[in-house]
Amino acid sequence: MTTEILWLAPASALLLGYLLGSIPFGVLLTRIGGAGDLRQIGSGNIGATNVLRTGRKGLAAATLLLDGGKGAAAVLIAEALWPGTGPLAAAAAFFGHLYPVWLRFRGGKGVATLMGIALVLHWPCGLVFAAVWLGLLATLRISSVAGMTAAVSAPVSAALFDRFEIVPLFIALALLVLWKHRENIDRLLSGTEPRIGGARRA
Repeated sequence: MTTEILWLAPASALLLGYLLGSIPFGVLLTRIGGAGDLRQIGSGNIGATNVLRTGRKGLAAATLLLDGGKGAAAVLIAEALWPGTGPLAAAAAFFGHLYPVWLRFRGGKGVATLMGIALVLHWPCGLVFAAVWLGLLATLRISSVAGMTAAVSAPVSAALFDRFEIVPLFIALALLVLWKHRENIDRLLSGTEPRIGGARRA
């Protein structure tokens, strides 16, 4: 088998994952729903938390599901077409959400997409992720804290479930989530990070 053929499957999985992950559902839904340009609302982020600031809870819920769904779909489709390439597609989908070419590489923070990826790579890890994320959202009502903690829970839970083959991937994606939340971290340290339903940023 030639080198070109050997690289065809992983390259195809990466491309598929990136294209799926880069679909900016928050921007598309708010525009179609008549809520304006999401990038000019609130924090300017394209995720569900910022969609919620439009006052359209249905659009926010749809954005959450679709952003998670595209990460899950990238893994499932890649595995079906090119067995063994799911993790590559997962990484590419996540990167596509964070840095979509359609929005000049200014994307979201990746929490919902990471949850979708976790659910299909190892559903118990995905359930832990969802429980941590939703539990902290309900109690603390600080989106950034809930999202970052849930992201960190992914590699920890994978290790506890003895799924060490996906721990490096989850560590890398969690670090990217933390990087995308660096401004939130600054606000948390200064005590100015708002709660859901409060000030404009998240």
